[in-house]
Amino acid sequence: MENKLFKRTKKIIIELLALLIGIIYLLPIYVIVVNSFKNRAQMYDNVLSLPKKLDFQFYKIAMEKMNFSNAFINSAIIAAISITLIVILSSMTAWMLVRTKHVISKIVFFLFIATMLIPFQSIMMPLMQFMGSISRNTIFPMINTRFGLVYMYIGFGASMAVFLFHGFVKGIPASLEEAATIDGCNKWKIFWKIIFPILKPTTVTVIILDLRWIWNDFLLPSLALSSKSLRTIPLSTFYFFGEFTIEWNLAIAGLVMTVIPVIVFYIFAQKYIIQGVTAGAVK
Repeated sequence: MENKLFKRTKKIIIELLALLIGIIYLLPIYVIVVNSFKNRAQMYDNVLSLPKKLDFQFYKIAMEKMNFSNAFINSAIIAAISITLIVILSSMTAWMLVRTKHVISKIVFFLFIATMLIPFQSIMMPLMQFMGSISRNTIFPMINTRFGLVYMYIGFGASMAVFLFHGFVKGIPASLEEAATIDGCNKWKIFWKIIFPILKPTTVTVIILDLRWIWNDFLLPSLALSSKSLRTIPLSTFYFFGEFTIEWNLAIAGLVMTVIPVIVFYIFAQKYIIQGVTAGAVK
């Protein structure tokens, strides 16, 4: 009897702790959402209180000041092209590194892993200087263009993607490829018709993680883009924070609009994250 009472009490305590942690975790989201409907006076009066009325005027003003439609298109184009190329190039790279049994393949793979340990802040200034020299000395404009930003995102996103794909590819039997070769498939067909479809869980994982990173990234676009017409959503949101004043209600409304697309995508695809990561780790 005492043992059952102890287990029940322990379960209740764990559930209460989980509830408390959940409330603490969701509190910032609550603060952002409720304050996006308030004016400055209501915000300064009580940050945690509910708005007096659900007025979407601040969202409308924020969209106009941010030029939200243009910023959304820029972010969508950059994210879509970057993620597509990261997935294709990284999956191909990981496949060849696994199937090529040579010491050079191991060295290349560990170089990919090593680059994940380098903080971006330590290389951002040399990177911009190097990209600037490419723009000046070649026909490829790397600064203040979507092309240059996509190119840099591919470089920074390849390491993690290769790492995830590499772990999954190791679990795919080589006999599948040997059978396809006997049937007359070349390497191109083997990859696209056999290997790439099997990589679906890891592919979705890479897409989700890179979408969250690229969509919310501020630092790299702030260094690489200067034209107002090329601003991404995080850059457009930043301009509510002036040197002397901050338009908090408009900035918060802009932040809510920024995170909504990622949250919606994440809700529908979240199950693939654990599936993709654990599949690569176990195999």
